[in-house]
Amino acid sequence: MPRPILDETSIHPAVREKIASHEQDILREVQAAVARHPVLVVGMGMNPFPKKACKALEAAGVGYQYLEYGNYLNSWRKRNALKLWTGWPTLPMVFVKGVLVGGASDLIALIDSGELKKMLA
Repeated sequence: MPRPILDETSIHPAVREKIASHEQDILREVQAAVARHPVLVVGMGMNPFPKKACKALEAAGVGYQYLEYGNYLNSWRKRNALKLWTGWPTLPMVFVKGVLVGGASDLIALIDSGELKKMLA
């Protein structure tokens, strides 16, 4: 089931470029990292869940790349652009072979079920 996204015909032409160019630097950086690394964790400081995801990967013996963007006190606009891009509302965002698999608890479920190893095989 595709998630609802506002149709471009419902966006006034005068603001389309603002929307299209909003925080493109962070999107390009994360998209490039997703393409380069089999496992990518995108997180933020002061949030215990990205650390939980990284510890779970380490305990499972899975290598990963970690990108951190600010904390609760800053960089929320950059993180918001990632949330708009993915549709995922929280951090961390965990990508496996280019697929967003969710956050820390979703990752742990994949590890526990053995699905993560299958995805990486």
